[in-house]
Amino acid sequence: MSEERTQDHTGDRAQDGTRDRVRDGIRDGAQDGVREPARERPRDQTRDRGHVQEFFGARAAGWDGKFPGDGPAFTTAVGEFGLRPGDRVLDAGCGTGRALTALRAAVGPSGTVLGADVTPQMLAAAQEAGRDAAGALLLADVARLPLRDGVLDAVFAAGLIAHLPDPGANLRELARVVRPDGRLALFHPIGRAALAARHGRELTPDDLRAEHNLGPLLAGSGWRLTSYADEDARFLALAVRTA
Repeated sequence: MSEERTQDHTGDRAQDGTRDRVRDGIRDGAQDGVREPARERPRDQTRDRGHVQEFFGARAAGWDGKFPGDGPAFTTAVGEFGLRPGDRVLDAGCGTGRALTALRAAVGPSGTVLGADVTPQMLAAAQEAGRDAAGALLLADVARLPLRDGVLDAVFAAGLIAHLPDPGANLRELARVVRPDGRLALFHPIGRAALAARHGRELTPDDLRAEHNLGPLLAGSGWRLTSYADEDARFLALAVRTA
C-alpha cells in the first residue's frame, strides 16, 4: 500500500469493494455474538461504562466549546500516524468526532473511516457538527466491537486508554480487528503532566500511559510500541500490530 490507488473506473470498483468488506465485517461481527465479555473486576468510575456514559453524555453538547484549541493537535497527530490513501481506519472512542475530518483527509475518498463511541450524546454532537460526512458513526463499546477480525488497517484512539475497563483485554480487542502490521495511535492533545495538573492531581508511577507501563501493556495485548512522545502540548504513542 505504498502507492496511491489509481483514480479511474477500476479505482471506483476497488473503493466499492473496500467499503463492502468493512460493511460485511460490521454485519458479521454484529451477528456472531459469540465472544464473552471481559471478566468483571473492581473498577473506578472513570472506567465503568455506565459512569463513562453518564459523565460524557452530560457534557457532550458543550464538549467542543470546552476545548476549542485542540483541533490542530488532532490534525498533527493524524499526520504523524502514517495513514495511506485507501486505508481503513477506526477512531475508537471518537467522542464528538474531532479526529474524523483529519482521518478522512489522510485516507482519501478511497479509504474508509469509522467512528465508534459508547455514548449516544457524543455521537449526536458529532453528527450535529457535520462530522458524520467524514466517517460512519457506530454506537459501540470498544471492549466488544461489531467488526470482523483483521478488517482494519489502523485504529486511532484519543483519550481512550484512561477509560478502558480492562486495558489489556480491550487493547487485545483493538488488535483483533486490525490486520497484522496494522497500526495503533494512542493520543491526547496535552501531555500526562499537563493533564494531571488540569485535574488537580500528581503523576504516579502506576500511570498506564507512562512508557515503562504502556510498553509492556501493549506487548501483552498484540502490539509493539514503536514511538512514544509525552510533551506539554501532546501525548502520542504509536504501535504496530504483531502477528
